[in-house]
Amino acid sequence: MDREEEIKKISAELNALKTPEYFVSDVHGEYGAFVHILRNGCGMVRVAIDDVLGDQLEESEADALATLVYYPHRKLPLLVEAADDADLWRIHTMKNLLAVLRHVAADRSPRSVADALSSDVAREVYVILGLEDKAPAQAPELSNDPDVQIIALCQAIQHLVIGHVHMVGDIYDRGPAPHLIMDELAKLPSLDIQWGNHDMVWMGASLGQRGCIAHVVRNCARYGNLDILTDAYGMDLAPLVDFALKAYEGDPCEAFALKVNPGLSPQELDAAIKVQKAMAILQFKVEAQLIDENPSFGLESRKLLHLIDYERGIVPVDGVEYEVTDTYLPTVDREHPYELTPEEEAVMRHLEHEFMTCETLQKHMRVLLDRGSLYALSNGNLLLHACVPLNEDGSLKEVDIFGKTCSGLALYDELQEWVYRGFRAEDEETRKRGRDIMWYLWLGEGSPLFAKSKMATFEIYMCREKEARKEVKNAFYQLFDSEEPYNNIFRDFGLDPHTAHLVCGHVPVKVKDGEDPVKAGGKVICIDGGFSAAYQKTTGIAGFTLVSGPNDLVLYSHEPLPSVDDAIRDNLDIHSTARIIEEYATPRLIADTDEGLFLHARLRKMQAS
Repeated sequence: MDREEEIKKISAELNALKTPEYFVSDVHGEYGAFVHILRNGCGMVRVAIDDVLGDQLEESEADALATLVYYPHRKLPLLVEAADDADLWRIHTMKNLLAVLRHVAADRSPRSVADALSSDVAREVYVILGLEDKAPAQAPELSNDPDVQIIALCQAIQHLVIGHVHMVGDIYDRGPAPHLIMDELAKLPSLDIQWGNHDMVWMGASLGQRGCIAHVVRNCARYGNLDILTDAYGMDLAPLVDFALKAYEGDPCEAFALKVNPGLSPQELDAAIKVQKAMAILQFKVEAQLIDENPSFGLESRKLLHLIDYERGIVPVDGVEYEVTDTYLPTVDREHPYELTPEEEAVMRHLEHEFMTCETLQKHMRVLLDRGSLYALSNGNLLLHACVPLNEDGSLKEVDIFGKTCSGLALYDELQEWVYRGFRAEDEETRKRGRDIMWYLWLGEGSPLFAKSKMATFEIYMCREKEARKEVKNAFYQLFDSEEPYNNIFRDFGLDPHTAHLVCGHVPVKVKDGEDPVKAGGKVICIDGGFSAAYQKTTGIAGFTLVSGPNDLVLYSHEPLPSVDDAIRDNLDIHSTARIIEEYATPRLIADTDEGLFLHARLRKMQAS
């Protein structure tokens, strides 16, 4: 391609409409709901079908075509089997899919269309869209199989509607299938991830960080999801289960009942309860050791196991005595409460080995590391999972990181560098500090991922009174009536306070109680709407998706989806309510984005040469 032709192509790219951006947070392992939103583009696929074929298809036919686009591999055999004339049905379906594909590609530049089509999309899609020269070498060859062609067209429509995905943290936690979400994210052609606190604790666990491992295993047990570890990641938990059943034989473990029981058998339920208690005690012990090793973390007040008065059945917390729920702690030496027994040490060593040698987990953590960060600056907006820690007066909170005092952007950069060191540093001492920072990010008061005064795990299990369990949110969540603290954050991160938005998740928005996800005069948009079924009673909805398109910024509130199986069988869709946050006076072009800055610079360089 000669110079003049390249200049024309770059100019055309700059004048194309901005690529749609999708912002999602706090999916917490809820694969079904998340993947459906990803594949239906917050309803945009169905809108495209109606725009192109609205006067040609019955509503039931449009529903079936939309479901085919969302789940082509599973829906196609059902539709072929139901057709009176399968060959004729295939011809009509391919014609309809081609029309929809051309429609969704019409306003996108050739480059953005090519970027949206992943390598597993069949080569004929590139030919259809006039992008033969941009088809990747690994794209499947032209196929004479109409079913292969139909699947390729469906995948292309999915990718074109979505554009770019910002995953604003917490892929992991209590939901049943975070591994499937990680597989789905890894396939996306355009993605960035802002690490959440639950993602971070899994990252630390994958490196053998004991505090992180103790939490992850205990949390999986608490929600009856140990099969995430055993089935999804293939870990051997037999030594842990054997230890827990022996150590707490005959113990009802009343304070350690599961939060939910996803259909466990009586034997599985008993094992999960006892594993939860065993891991809770192990967590209290290994965390105390980490606190002693890292005095700069300021977590001394979180060592509470040694304060239990077994005779009186009380424990003092923050100067107040509370009744203890459970004093049957056979593995706790009252003289040396934070020492692991030989059996506990053997269990922890085994768990370290299982986490550190699990190939699938390591692959998923590499996706988090390679495509993720603690924060992102995107098209003039700040994306982060929880908060920028603030003082009560709205000023940036200073945090001690191994003797270095940081706040705001500097705090984020310092912590992020330590995370990278935990994975990549050559010397073991530096790597250990990096691993310990991941644990601190999970529960430290100064952590921008935690954003609370304390992690009350001990109090939740061991204190009967609920008052002991109170966790006070950082001032970031208390100052939404004022815009200035957030303007100060924007200035600190080098953004324009007049135009920037801060997009975050972490704290579920209580929509059912009238809480507004748009805060601080429109400066802050909280998009944790309860994708996780466990949070939907709190929010009253089933998740938010924020979509930034060329014409507006729209927040979608979703209703629950019964199941993916139901959706495929009955052509069900997630119904979403749209709320326009901001409308643009003129359509935004690629020239108005971060990508446009790079293209402008490239164009100027070419024109000057």
